[in-house]
Amino acid sequence: MLRRSERNLENIPVGALGLIPITGCEELGEQVNKFLVKWRKESENQHVGDVVFNGYVRDNYIINTKVPRFGSGEAKGIITESVRGKDLYLMVDVLNYNVTYSLTGNVNHMSPDDHFQNLKRVIAAIGGKSIRINIIMPFLYESRQHKRSGRESLDCALALQELVRMGVDNIITFDAHDPRVQNAIPLNGFETVSPTYQFIKSLLGTVKDLQIDSDHMMAISPDEGGTHRAIYLANVLGLDMGMFYKRRDYTRIVNGRNPIVAHEFLGSSVEGKDVIIIDDMISSGDSIIEVAKELKRRKANRIFAAATFGLFTNGMDRFDKAYEDGLIHGILTTNLIYRTPELLSKPYYIDCDMSKYIALLIDTLNHDGSISTLLSPNERIQHVLQVYKNGGEIELEVEI
Repeated sequence: MLRRSERNLENIPVGALGLIPITGCEELGEQVNKFLVKWRKESENQHVGDVVFNGYVRDNYIINTKVPRFGSGEAKGIITESVRGKDLYLMVDVLNYNVTYSLTGNVNHMSPDDHFQNLKRVIAAIGGKSIRINIIMPFLYESRQHKRSGRESLDCALALQELVRMGVDNIITFDAHDPRVQNAIPLNGFETVSPTYQFIKSLLGTVKDLQIDSDHMMAISPDEGGTHRAIYLANVLGLDMGMFYKRRDYTRIVNGRNPIVAHEFLGSSVEGKDVIIIDDMISSGDSIIEVAKELKRRKANRIFAAATFGLFTNGMDRFDKAYEDGLIHGILTTNLIYRTPELLSKPYYIDCDMSKYIALLIDTLNHDGSISTLLSPNERIQHVLQVYKNGGEIELEVEI
């Protein structure tokens, strides 16, 4: 099960643990820090007096950093305490547009480029003094620009290579748009983690009357690119799987892309079944709502949409209407990126907390342990499924 006490932590730590949430990722960093402090205080007596565990138990693992800006908008990274010999974990949310700075007197919202530049500034401030640099970047910077279609830049590959050249040893991301981008850095650590377990746990903990079998539920992929997610979900839950593919008009370009003409469905009947649409992100939400309309037209019952990243770039109005019209029963996204207070207040929103999972990954990696069991959630999914079917209470993660 996903418990720290059952991890193999026999190896001595790589170095004293240091956590650096870059500006915009402080909230998630604080939650991860609380888990690490709690766990290590519980194991304090095991390592007391051992020199290799010096600094192992602390009240706070967050290292104080800041990125001040000049009036012109230029910036610099500053670390206000020693990082020599530390095993550092830098956390960055490149999609947190809620962070602002002053640019010649005007308020400017930070873009993914600004966040990535801040990450590099902090790495530069470390100056090679740490024993290892690990980056936890839930939404992989420029991951939607992962391949060429014509004469285009390969931004994600360039960013990964730039980080590696700056001394980064490991990069952990979640649900990368295309995991094959790791081929840009084949000799360095790169892991893309799926939050399927957290989706299932949050859904089962919130909705009490689901029937998890192929007669009453289906997993749906909204496009051909995300089919592997729906296949995995269907396999671990014992469901049927269906998918849509987008028929586009390649004679026109609207807003930089070929417009979608129709969503065509491949799969068995959805009539009377609850449906889980699973994807990596909800951007404008057009695809999810169109897919929900098509499923309702085929007489599907309740529709739940699960996506690792909820961007909602066009606001929540369309989702409010879809909920009121009975199109969508619930939307699940993680706390890996910034979520607006408006989203958190929605009656149909189901939050999936990832802070404990990230803390487990950091704790295990700091001990130079294998994270393969953490990356494969099959056992944990079957356990929570059994608890649900037996009428047990699903305990959702709570803030410490």
